[in-house]
Amino acid sequence: MPINQNHLSEELNGVKCAIVEKNVSPERASFLREILLFNKYSVEIAPSPPTKTPAPNPVIEGTEPPSLPPAPATFTIGVTDMMFNPINAIFGRLLHTPDGHVVTLAYWNQKDQSSHDEIPYYDTK
Repeated sequence: MPINQNHLSEELNGVKCAIVEKNVSPERASFLREILLFNKYSVEIAPSPPTKTPAPNPVIEGTEPPSLPPAPATFTIGVTDMMFNPINAIFGRLLHTPDGHVVTLAYWNQKDQSSHDEIPYYDTK
């Protein structure tokens, strides 16, 4: 286990990677993949292992066992640059969108469709 939880690493698809995010939806994986590829990172995406579910209750004779809903398909995203840290990349203003703007935290979290934050967060009054 790493000492610093900000720099997680795992092996994805047989390649040692710095983890960007875990358990993300396919849409989120596609969004992050586009940003990271545009910024010249080598991206690896692997299916996340299924989450542990509690053991079902014992079946009473004459009743059907309860059916569990299928586990949602989630993915783990990593980059091969082991020094990559998404927090440092966002607040250090190191990532850019395809239209040339800096990736903001709101844009990264997909809360804002545009990334027009030209004033750094530390310069606002």
